Amino acid sequence: MRALRGLTSDPCPTLDALVAEHGPTFIVRGGPMTMAIVGDPAHLAPLLATTTDAFRWGHVFNVLGFIVGPGSMIVSDGDDHKRRRGATQPAFARRRLDAWIPIIVSETDRLVDETLKRGADAFDLYPVGRTFVRRVVVRVLFGDGLGDRADELGAVLEPAMTYGVQPALRQLPHPLPFTRRARAREALRGADSIIYEEIDRRRRASRSDDDASDVLDAMLAAEGGALSTSEIRDQTITLIAAGYDTTSSGLAWTLLRAAGTPDVWKALRAEADRVLGHTPTAQLDGETVRGLSYADAVVRESLRLHPPGVFSPRQAQRDLMLGDFAIKKGTMILWSPYVAGRLADLWDDPLEFRPARFAEPDTRQQAAINGAWMPYGRGPRACIGFALAQMELTLALARLAQRVDIALVRAEVPKPIGMIVNRPDCGVVVRVGARQS
Repeated sequence: MRALRGLTSDPCPTLDALVAEHGPTFIVRGGPMTMAIVGDPAHLAPLLATTTDAFRWGHVFNVLGFIVGPGSMIVSDGDDHKRRRGATQPAFARRRLDAWIPIIVSETDRLVDETLKRGADAFDLYPVGRTFVRRVVVRVLFGDGLGDRADELGAVLEPAMTYGVQPALRQLPHPLPFTRRARAREALRGADSIIYEEIDRRRRASRSDDDASDVLDAMLAAEGGALSTSEIRDQTITLIAAGYDTTSSGLAWTLLRAAGTPDVWKALRAEADRVLGHTPTAQLDGETVRGLSYADAVVRESLRLHPPGVFSPRQAQRDLMLGDFAIKKGTMILWSPYVAGRLADLWDDPLEFRPARFAEPDTRQQAAINGAWMPYGRGPRACIGFALAQMELTLALARLAQRVDIALVRAEVPKPIGMIVNRPDCGVVVRVGARQS
């Protein structure tokens, strides 16, 4: 029971201790609950290759359903999942991703300008980064329709987002008023009024898929009206929630690691000067992102050490075998990119931050990347917005390195906290100044 409590309240140190004792894949039992922790790539490969009908995502332990709604793709199974994801996936086509590049860069510049107004005082960059991510997500989802209401929508949703990252045991359903769950319900009702109003406005405008410039337009234009109004609402909340907390966490850890390593920040700056230069924001395109190879490697190395999702749960719908491990029907399977990204037999000095692993991988490191780097998941249940998240983190990191100096107030790497989203304890306390060299 102690292990179960640790996994649901303080997962990173608990996983470190359990992996040291039992190896990267092991079974934990406590009362009626059985969990299989899977972190060995030899077991991850067959697990993620197993057909999805062997698992359930809409199980009783998936507390995200309260936030994202019953029609969300991330709490759906079978044909419902295929239909909902299939109707949403085209929204993230390459042509749309490239069109969002100026949005990301302009919001990064806005972040820089607002930050520099703070002067030399130390502050926590984590909530500032969350504001940046929220603005990008809302503009990508809603374009000009709700782009100017990003801060309003974020403020309305914040109690629900805060509630959703609590340990599962603190999210047990109840109807009681004046509680965090009650405040989250009220927050979701406020967000719903904004989202449904925008859906109705766009339906009256009757745009086609060729006109779709943002995610909401693309979902509304899905062939045959594949999604109902409530399902579009649920996908919208899902994409806000998934793109908000996880990307905010990724940005926080990446800035901590990169700004805390002077040679890395210097190399990022040199690349940004070469690739971004003085090109007007509106003219930046997909070729720009592909040219930021070192910034991409820095992000990937940070996500290896600090994947926003410490583990991803699914429930076995039938008996399975993973190597020598017998997984019984009903077992909660927690596969862990955190464990896979820190195995000493795969990664040289795995706790060291070394972007060169991804910038210049040798044969051994490339094999580790292919088999054990999976912060966005893999297969048909992988993060639907992974390309947007990677592009957002890469561009923001490059632009920040190009424009500002960041000094960490604390040199030590903070403790990771959070069950659903792994974020740095005590935030990212920094001093930021205009670039001096």
